[in-house]
Amino acid sequence: SGVMNNVGALALLLPVAMRLAREHNTSPSLLLMPLAFGSLLGGLTTLIGTPPNIIIAAYRGNMTGENFGMFSFSPVGIVVALAGLIFIVLVGWRLTPKRSGQAAADDMSDTANYLVELNVTEDSKANGLTLQQLRDELDETIPVLAVVREDNRRAGYQFHGVLREGDILLLEAGPDELKLLEDKVGLSAIAEPEEPEDGQEQRVDAEKSDERQPVDTEGLQLIEAVVRNDSMMINRSVRQLRLNHQFGLHLVAVARDGGRLKQRLRDIRFQTGDVLLLQGSENEIADSLSTLGCLPLANRELHLGQPRKLAISVGIFALAIVAMLFDLLPAAVAMSTAALVSLLIGVLPLRDGYQAIDGPVIVLLAAMLPVGEALETSGGADIIADALLRFGVEWPIVVSLVGLFLLSMLLSNVVNNAAAALLMAPIAASLANGFDASLDPFLMVVAVSASCAFLTPIGHQSNTLVLGPGGYRFGDYWKLGLPLSLVVMAAAIPAILWVWPL
Repeated sequence: SGVMNNVGALALLLPVAMRLAREHNTSPSLLLMPLAFGSLLGGLTTLIGTPPNIIIAAYRGNMTGENFGMFSFSPVGIVVALAGLIFIVLVGWRLTPKRSGQAAADDMSDTANYLVELNVTEDSKANGLTLQQLRDELDETIPVLAVVREDNRRAGYQFHGVLREGDILLLEAGPDELKLLEDKVGLSAIAEPEEPEDGQEQRVDAEKSDERQPVDTEGLQLIEAVVRNDSMMINRSVRQLRLNHQFGLHLVAVARDGGRLKQRLRDIRFQTGDVLLLQGSENEIADSLSTLGCLPLANRELHLGQPRKLAISVGIFALAIVAMLFDLLPAAVAMSTAALVSLLIGVLPLRDGYQAIDGPVIVLLAAMLPVGEALETSGGADIIADALLRFGVEWPIVVSLVGLFLLSMLLSNVVNNAAAALLMAPIAASLANGFDASLDPFLMVVAVSASCAFLTPIGHQSNTLVLGPGGYRFGDYWKLGLPLSLVVMAAAIPAILWVWPL
């Protein structure tokens, strides 16, 4: 993650971690949170490792006329990353929650119970049984949330009738239980009709096809995937996406944040971190998941793509690094040029380049830039700095640095880390000016602390991505994140003062 996006580094290792958990019959929750935090720590080591480093380097350039270099962050970043990783390996993993029953399935990871819709067919053994008789037949307690008959939905606990052909059961089940339901009583997943395109003829056809048919599983692969933060699926339903028509995928089930979903599958609007159970052609499913912006969690081998294009892209990236290393080009110009060249020569598809642009973050940063400038011009930064200066009058300056670190770290856990760096940089400059000290150690404190979003799942996209696959809850993050943040601070402050003296 020191030379690539933190989320990209996590995406490469997430399937590996899931496979290791499955092979060793352990809970993915023991691996995924440390993996996400490790990707954040790795980003501290270089200029391009994390957005706060780039922002702080640019701010220093505006203040002093000289940016931080490519490896200016490396001495402190390596010390902090090693301290954090040692803590996680020796102590921290014990603070992660262990969710029972995960990673025990042979064919896929059991991240959570899914919300799934199953169809009662004419030949189904469930046809003619009550829900209690169905449970007795299975020798399992599988929660049936609702029974849908002719578009009329009744809660499972209120349904005392006999199941019949065409009924749809809305229930919670893990992958093993889904297989049991299909093999033992003949319940099958159903193909959800998709939202028709414009045109009267298409609407009529869609109405005719509203009768749901069992999914033909011949030649299809079953795979779990998690919705990325930049996915085109976010805030859209399966019918709007036309998954089967456009991508050749069938949505079998959905799990979210370890919580309970009660909507019909067709009505669920996807969110970042949702875990999806999908069926698709073995030859096309990888490309479809990539286009949709989903990370596969199981049944994925490591593919290096086309070696020639891979070599060209690595070469372009290396040239950009060299240009930054020798101060030939600013980081933003070097990386933008590398991306543009990759697009022009066809190494990077235009579609992938467009999808990689994080619009909400760009808008957020554009909105935060004037806020940061307003803090400087209005004196707001000086007011906050004065409060921290009081600690430096009665106590050593290091106490004010600790206060700056804590303030920036807390801010990064509730807003984007780049936005936190934008807001805290003027405060750091005012604080350095108040102490008549060097600007560099104060900016370094902000750079490190703004990247330490370990307390919440919303602090960083990496944290959000492992929320569903790890079966975590919101409150699980601070149990490991808080002591890790303190370890990082304890390692960072002395390292910063040693490399960048006051």
